[in-house]
Amino acid sequence: MRRTLIFVLAVGLLAACGKRAAVEEQSDTKKTKAAEAAEAAEPHRENYIEEANVVELAVEAQRRAGIEVAPLAMGTADAEVLLTGSVQPIDSKVSEVRPLARGRVTQINAKLGDRVQSGQVLAQFDNMEAGELASQHSSALAELQRLRVQQANARRQAERSRSLVTIGAVPAKDAENAEAEVRALSESIRAQEATTAGLAARLFRFGVQPGADPGNATASIRAPFSGVIVKLNVAPGAVIDPTMPLFSVADLSSVYVEAQVFEKDLGRVRTGQQTQVRFEAYPGETFTGRVVSIREILDPQTRTAGVRIEMPNPGNKFRLEMFATIALPTLETHAALAVPSEAVQTINRRPVVFIKQDALHFAAREVATAGEGLTKELVSGVKEGELVVVKGAYQLKSVFLSRQTGEEHAH
Repeated sequence: MRRTLIFVLAVGLLAACGKRAAVEEQSDTKKTKAAEAAEAAEPHRENYIEEANVVELAVEAQRRAGIEVAPLAMGTADAEVLLTGSVQPIDSKVSEVRPLARGRVTQINAKLGDRVQSGQVLAQFDNMEAGELASQHSSALAELQRLRVQQANARRQAERSRSLVTIGAVPAKDAENAEAEVRALSESIRAQEATTAGLAARLFRFGVQPGADPGNATASIRAPFSGVIVKLNVAPGAVIDPTMPLFSVADLSSVYVEAQVFEKDLGRVRTGQQTQVRFEAYPGETFTGRVVSIREILDPQTRTAGVRIEMPNPGNKFRLEMFATIALPTLETHAALAVPSEAVQTINRRPVVFIKQDALHFAAREVATAGEGLTKELVSGVKEGELVVVKGAYQLKSVFLSRQTGEEHAH
């Protein structure tokens, strides 16, 4: 009986130990799986960054986007002088518009900043001098008509005298006097016609039609050429005279970009030099200009000299006072890794280039750059031999940003 009890206790103890071991083993298995799951859920930092900055694009999509790559190689880069400036009108293409006579302004038809065409009416005024001219013109016309009537009568009288001389009724001297009277009246008529034409021409210059009511001689002030109103110094009701500039009209078919060059850089800038100009209003675009003048006197406060760069202005893209960045290439060169400016894109306010990793993947790589011309020097962030996108980088940027936006919406 005693042996039986001991056996039962031993079997129960062994069963309890086995159960405990099984529970502990099951617990350890759960812990291991949880740790593995946690490790899998936590992204590897390097892989995460790489995946986040990589753009995948099919071969056909690359072809449509015009993507081209080239290996980075050491070459020479031009040293540049970088300036900032603003758009200004060319002095010789700015005209001050003044009235030709004294008068009172009745209407203003243009305002500051308006684009006007050649001959367009800018203002109208009651031309006091034109009123007097209109009266003189009317009197001159009346006198001309009187002389013509008198001439017609004299011709008839001369014809009668010639007839009477033929039959001997009057002496020949009477006929000669009648002919002389006709000639004198003809000279008077020619003189009066010249006077009338002169008065009419003066009225035309005032913008008043000959024959207008002398009491209502309204004259027009017109634009001398097509351009932009850059100054306006008149208001309705003002009394004006020929000494007063009322408008300034600027022809902006070409413009200056005016900048300041520091004294230390003056030896690197020369007249006739080609420049690259960029505007905040047109990101990604580069325009060509030419240095036309460098001021001979330095500003004693800033130790700079003014430089003017002339640029064509097709389509009037450049507006006065528009901010510009100018790159003046110099004769100095140095070894550098350089790419076309379009290869460098801005993402999150940082310059990046796209490096081709394989047939379908392109990595956005942050770089440090130098230069603002047609090419940019890559100072850091890349190394020689890497395949960089030289054409179509903007399209890759668009894909990158659209994917980034989609991920934000998904979160």
